[in-house]
Amino acid sequence: MIAAHADVVGSLLRPPELLEAQRDHAAGRITDAQFKAIEDRAVDQAVALQEAAGLEVLTDGEMRRMSFQSQMTQAVDGFGAWDLDAFVWGEWHGAEAVGDWSGARPAELGVVGKLKRKRHLCAEEFVYLRARTARIPKVTLPSPGLFANFWSPERSIGAYASIEEFLADVVAILRQEVEELARLGATYIQIDAPHYPLLLDPATRAFYESRGWTLDKWLHMGIELDNALMEGFPGVTFGFHLCRGNQASRWLVEGGYDSIARPIFQGIRAQRLLLEYDDARSGSFEPLGCVPDDKMVVLGLVTTKRPDLETPEDLVRGIEEASRFVPLERLALSPQCGFATSILGNALSVDDQRRKLDLICEVARRVWP
Repeated sequence: MIAAHADVVGSLLRPPELLEAQRDHAAGRITDAQFKAIEDRAVDQAVALQEAAGLEVLTDGEMRRMSFQSQMTQAVDGFGAWDLDAFVWGEWHGAEAVGDWSGARPAELGVVGKLKRKRHLCAEEFVYLRARTARIPKVTLPSPGLFANFWSPERSIGAYASIEEFLADVVAILRQEVEELARLGATYIQIDAPHYPLLLDPATRAFYESRGWTLDKWLHMGIELDNALMEGFPGVTFGFHLCRGNQASRWLVEGGYDSIARPIFQGIRAQRLLLEYDDARSGSFEPLGCVPDDKMVVLGLVTTKRPDLETPEDLVRGIEEASRFVPLERLALSPQCGFATSILGNALSVDDQRRKLDLICEVARRVWP
């Protein structure tokens, strides 16, 4: 099991050069080769930033993705028409600096054909990253249950008679990706599963229940799907990331882990739980008492939503409080989520991002020398 005490969740802020290149490439103004060279430079910068901070675990910053979950829809036929709105709809809340934002689920959203993989989702990301660092390269995959969003009773029945049938194919494709990543030497794969804490919100829960699953069934079936994805890879450490929405410095829901802690923490077969704990919306550390002895908890105490820097003393206090429920040697520290869950990015500068990563490593060295 990966035992690193300083971790990152996944995404980093995209450089302006990369965002411009994405627009130019989509419009046909630059070639594939020119675009890939700019993508590669962005990943190189992400690696340099994380290594300079002192992280043992690195990602490629998700520089090649529109959203943390979009590599699935980009690499697989059958999803029909989609754009960034497919991943960011909802009632988003933000501090005064960014304000609230609301977006409806796109009416045309819905899987329209049998899923068929065109290419691997993350193999390029991992192979490029592996060649550029001697540290632990981590790659992230979306939880299968996230794609319940793409099954529509109006649009999808012709392809999949039920949401269960659809999600079974999602699991099969994602599992093929895990198999390929493991073959290529990946030892740390993170499954991103923000939809579980979203069940704390009545409006969000109503959407999932409209797909035919009660809350209890959704928890049971969702965890079963995630475990099917991870089963049978003894050389791979799996992380499991939970948050309450992270987009353009906004959030979707609030509430502690209390009502979902036991089924998720005890049912999921991942070895590392990466949990959002950057403000009072996340509740207390008490639900950590449900974490089994064979899991590490990565405390997301450093916010990616605001530029203000936490103090080392506050982070140490948070770690000490969490250690009342999980032994210190099974705790670690990270940001609460990515810095840029999609190309929108959070309202921070690259310097703010660097200072937060530096702080995480500084505190980790202090607490776990």
